[in-house]
Formats: sequence, C-alpha cells, structure tokens
Amino acid sequence: TNVVRRRDGMKQTKISDAELVLMEHIWEKEGIRAAQLVQLEKEEMGWSRNTTYTLLTRMVEKGIIRREDPGFCCMALVSKEQVRAGHTRTLIDKLYEGSRQMFLASFLKSEKISAEELEEIRRMIEEEEK
Repeated sequence: TNVVRRRDGMKQTKISDAELVLMEHIWEKEGIRAAQLVQLEKEEMGWSRNTTYTLLTRMVEKGIIRREDPGFCCMALVSKEQVRAGHTRTLIDKLYEGSRQMFLASFLKSEKISAEELEEIRRMIEEEEK
C-alpha cells in the first residue's frame, strides 16, 4: 500500500495496488460510472462485479474517491502526482532508510542515463534550489 495526501489537505491515505488499477481509469475519465469500471476490470483484470464494487466502496470510505449519483459516478479526491509522491516516499523509507541521497545514488549507479536526461535532472535540482 502507498501513502498519499488528499487534494483537500486531509491526512494521508493508503492506496493498494488494486485500488491504483481503478484510479488509473478514474483519472483517465473523471466521472466514469462504476458499471463502466466493472466492465473494464472484467476485461483487463478478470475481476468480478463484486470485486470492483467492493474496492470502489472501500475507496469512497477511505476518501480516495467521491461517489456521485445517479449512476455511481467516480470522482478522484487524490491526484496522480500525490500517489506518485506516496509511492516514492514509501520506496525510499523501505529500501533506503529514508535517505533521498542513498536513493538517488543507487538510481544513478543502476540506470543508464543519457546526457540529455542528466542535464534535465541538473536543471530540476537547480530549480528546487531557488
């Protein structure tokens, strides 16, 4: 599970990998109906109707999405960027003892980074320093 901060600034909420599958569709098509999600997840993941509705209900209870009726339309209450940040924090905490420096050093050593990508990373760091 991963930690995110809701758009309204409320405390952090954990998002499971299964919930993340649904969130990708909700972000892609804000206001998508639960029935459409049931069909998508049946085709893509092999999930039953009950599985999808159980996850959606849990996501509403956790404050990850908002349900709008009629039609159980799903509206995201967390952004993709917030979820990405939560994934990153969890990864750094678990594997790098919370050290961003250790994470970055490991990443730079293990990944082939082009000169263009490296220059972009430098530019991003300079922007953060301002």
